[in-house]
Amino acid sequence: MDSATSAVLPMGSSANEELHPEYRAFLEAKIPSVPPVGFPCALDEIPTHLTDGRPMKEHVRHIVRWAVEGGRRGLFESFGLHKTMQQLLIGSLICAKADCWGIIVLPLNVRREFIHDAALLDIPVAFAQCDEEVEAAIGFSAVGSEPIILTNYESVREGKIDVSRFGWASLDEADVLRSYGSKTYQEFLPLFEPVPYRFVATATPAPNRYKEMIHYAGFLGIMDTGQALTRFFQRNSEKAGDLTLYPHKVDEFWTWVNSWSVCIQRPSDLGFSDEGYDLPPIDVRWHCVEADISDVDPESNGQGRLMRDTALGVVESSREKRRTLGVRIAKAAEIVADAPDDHFIIWHDLEDERRAIEKALPGCETVYGSQKLDAREDIVSRFADGALPLIGAKPIMLGGGVNLQRHCHRAIFAGVGFKFRDFIQAIHRIQRFGQSSPVEIDIIHAETEVEVVRELQAKWARDEEFRSTMSDLIRRYGLNHDAAAENVKRSIGCERREASGNGWTLAHNDCVAEAQRLDEGSLDLIVTSIPFSNHYEYTPSYNDFGHTDDDTHFFAQMDFLTPALFRALAPGRLACIHVKDRILFGSVTGEGVPTVSPFHARCIEHYMRHGFQFMGMITIVTDVVRENNQTYRLSYTEMLKDGTKMGVGSPEYVLLMRKPQSDRSRGYADNRVSKVTDVILKDGRRFSFDDPEFEEALNGAFGPVDDLASSSYSLARWQVDAHAFWRSSGERPLTIPELWEVSDRFSSMATGRLAKRFREESRDLIYSFKAHVDIGEEIEARPGTDTRGKLPRTFMALDPGSHHPDVWDDVVRMRTLNADQVQKGREKHVCPLQFDIVDRLIERYSAKGDLVYDPFCGLGTVPMRAILSGRRGAGSELNPDYWAHSISYLREAEDQMAVPSLFDLLDLEQAA
Repeated sequence: MDSATSAVLPMGSSANEELHPEYRAFLEAKIPSVPPVGFPCALDEIPTHLTDGRPMKEHVRHIVRWAVEGGRRGLFESFGLHKTMQQLLIGSLICAKADCWGIIVLPLNVRREFIHDAALLDIPVAFAQCDEEVEAAIGFSAVGSEPIILTNYESVREGKIDVSRFGWASLDEADVLRSYGSKTYQEFLPLFEPVPYRFVATATPAPNRYKEMIHYAGFLGIMDTGQALTRFFQRNSEKAGDLTLYPHKVDEFWTWVNSWSVCIQRPSDLGFSDEGYDLPPIDVRWHCVEADISDVDPESNGQGRLMRDTALGVVESSREKRRTLGVRIAKAAEIVADAPDDHFIIWHDLEDERRAIEKALPGCETVYGSQKLDAREDIVSRFADGALPLIGAKPIMLGGGVNLQRHCHRAIFAGVGFKFRDFIQAIHRIQRFGQSSPVEIDIIHAETEVEVVRELQAKWARDEEFRSTMSDLIRRYGLNHDAAAENVKRSIGCERREASGNGWTLAHNDCVAEAQRLDEGSLDLIVTSIPFSNHYEYTPSYNDFGHTDDDTHFFAQMDFLTPALFRALAPGRLACIHVKDRILFGSVTGEGVPTVSPFHARCIEHYMRHGFQFMGMITIVTDVVRENNQTYRLSYTEMLKDGTKMGVGSPEYVLLMRKPQSDRSRGYADNRVSKVTDVILKDGRRFSFDDPEFEEALNGAFGPVDDLASSSYSLARWQVDAHAFWRSSGERPLTIPELWEVSDRFSSMATGRLAKRFREESRDLIYSFKAHVDIGEEIEARPGTDTRGKLPRTFMALDPGSHHPDVWDDVVRMRTLNADQVQKGREKHVCPLQFDIVDRLIERYSAKGDLVYDPFCGLGTVPMRAILSGRRGAGSELNPDYWAHSISYLREAEDQMAVPSLFDLLDLEQAA
């Protein structure tokens, strides 16, 4: 290419032009219009003293006023900062102002604390576990003066209480929902959507599990969970539910959290006195007890082992707990015996441990799930009051909310586990404000559990880092959360920037605004992977197509883009649109089973509605095993339970959408992509493509055609490309000898070679579904091979090859610009487009020198591959980081094309 091609796109307007008024109005309508949901509240409305004459803490009064005005807030405060009192005061004030009933959902073991603090505040409360008990407590008179209802999580989860009748609700120790499992967690939160005023309170807002913070925001109505996930987190494309906070968004994320919650570790974080709020010193002692490591099971293949491995996972850890139970409980009894005057809490995880504790320490009373509630509360009350010196419990039972520090400063963990929330909550039953003695914590573990200990210590360090971060934020902004929220507001539009080189132009701009600048008919080919509706969000901008509510909202924004692209595309040329259907999870849709949204079909309808001709679509097969790792919807174990739950793998598609040619009497594009270079007649005359009479000669106007010269496109290739071939199973299955021969050949291979070889051979053999399955089962069962005993669980080793040119089975997933991004330590793209897909489309639907355009350019894959194939490339990208990275890739491609090859040098030498 010469320098004349540098000006790739003819631009018509200034770089800082305003968005089209209708488009700007659409984007502005995305801004959530949420009126203040709380009520004006003066500090004088909050009591200054408790009923026993003690003064109310000032930080409590200011937090309560802020929370009442907000209406929906998170109370993430350290242990002992009076979240119980705050919830009671907030509820009583809002219920009075809104003339509604209020409910607090709590773990059963903290009911005693709420009743105690309610008496100090002179706020009536009543405990209820079903609707009948609720009605008995509040009666049928006017709302607003009745007691606040206290209930337990189980009653709500099991549908015994209809929470929609309440106007105010708070989830105390909300992180306890984690123990019910993610499915219950997701189902629980929508139950409270009809409740206008909602709160959550916990001292451990999961710094190690960011998704929990997202759920709190969703519960409070601050931000949709899907929007929050795509805004702040990089998803692991190989494993469902694995989220990583973008490094450049750490500060933004925690500032956003601070905009709707109060996160304090002590009153001084809000500028108040810390008098009486000095945590006692804590002495943590780790006791490693010996285990009999010679008691070891063989490997899964029968190979013996000299000693037991270190426990690394949850299963191994649980097994190790049972093996070392005796020595650990003996150590706990020894520690208790060395301090006969001290009171102890002995924390454990297994029922067998509880029974062993009761046997080793006869004076220890334990609490457990099957106990009657009154009996359990009696034991806890006697221990809290100092009448009982020893108590045993699981952290999940007694670790949250209960104040046990008045007569106890020692705790023993009879074992270690991975659940940091339960661990830290259990510690803070006695390390709390108001504790008068140094706290002593003894943690017992087996020598085979060192990895579990390391993981627990790492989580503890991250927890302390999180608390420090939140303290810094609250000190910076106080309770003026509007200032914090200002830092995370979305933007509309962006200042347009442009970079260009020899054969390429790339704009940092909204793709709609950029497409509207394109000259009519200036594009020869569009190749793009559009956002998959609101599945991913790439920027914190309202212009982002991923920042939409649903498919309808997404296509409403596409309605601004597609007409502009249609106008800019040359008549008769194609827009190749890469799409993928979306998986809809049953917990979100309420269907109870994962279903598929036919996104590709909706895209076809959208483009046809805007004037495009549908020319067909290319199917790109995907690995069903990898897909299951991403979505968990095709689980083999779930299939065994009920085959009706399982669908099939979701392929990708390239939709071939064509802009009609100007002359409808013939099917040719105005500027054809001709694969023919010369027409040779029977009489020897030759007409080249540039000859004005070329088309007439091709049609036989000057005599019979003897031959067609093509640059690369053969008759054989045309027959394959044009043939609508459907793969069948053939006329017979493989014979038993053939099956054994194929199976022997495959079973001796490592799985990496196996996948490639099977695909190649399945293209050549007569295909049999039964034989395909038999080969897999033979490899699974046959001993003495690399793949003995199981097929790979991370990828599909025996995926069949495709005969059809419009079903691509050989796209190399790793050939994307993300490989370069990783090498250079840059942020990876969420959905990178594979080189193979782009290269084939460019080769098939454009000619040398054509302009190939991508409105969603990402890392610049399409213009880069266009340059490397002798075309020109252009596009737009909204994400400033992606835009900056793509420039470097385009310049590298430009330099690569400028370096002459050996053949170029030979041609120059011959010409000379």
